[in-house]
Parts: sequence; structure tokens; C-alpha cells
Amino acid sequence: QVQLVESGGGLVQAGGSLRLSCVASGDTNCISSMGWYRQAPGKERELVAAITTGGSTNYADSVKGRFTVSRDNAKNTLHLQMNNLKPEDTSVYYCNAESRRWPTCPHDFGSWGQGTQVTVSS
Repeated sequence: QVQLVESGGGLVQAGGSLRLSCVASGDTNCISSMGWYRQAPGKERELVAAITTGGSTNYADSVKGRFTVSRDNAKNTLHLQMNNLKPEDTSVYYCNAESRRWPTCPHDFGSWGQGTQVTVSS
């Protein structure tokens, strides 16, 4: 199994910054791409940013130019630097990982973690 634990959320005023972290443990060799998702009350969970093992990234249009996703494969950590935060960014943020298509790896890593709350005031 792979466990993902998010941290770094908090309360910040619009225009401020936060840096989220995600620590992976367990069978981390099975991790391929990783990503940050967010889900606000009453809304669907959406992909915010994703990164491959090689460092290629993708971002939701709403966060391009403001958020930066990075990873440290050696330390099994994932980060999301969030700058110029807006009230619309208020949400619970989750990290997630895709499993490699290897015979020794599971088809998926199971349920989501608890996430970390980000609240941006205007």
C-alpha cells in the first residue's frame, strides 16, 4: 500500500501564499504521476496540478501562473507552492498518485486521505 499525508494548509488573505506538502510512504516504487486535487463544499473534486516522475507538469487553467507543483522522488514528497491566492482557491486540497503498470504494483492505491484545508479570505 501507499499512504499519502497532506499538510501545509491554513488561513491566508487574498494575495498571500501557502506551500502544501504531501509525504508518501509504503511501496513508493509503485508511484508514477502525482497530483494535487481540491474539493470545495458542494463542488466536484478537480485536478489542480499534476507532475510525472520526470518532472513534466500540468495545471488547471484557473491556477496557471500562480501555483507550482514539484516533487522530490528521493524523499517521496510532493509540494504545491500557491501564490497570489484568491478566495476561489478555498478548498480542501488532496494529493494523489497513480500506480505504475508493473506486475508487482497494485491497480490503484485505494481511498483518499483527509486532505488539508486552505481558506483564503477577501
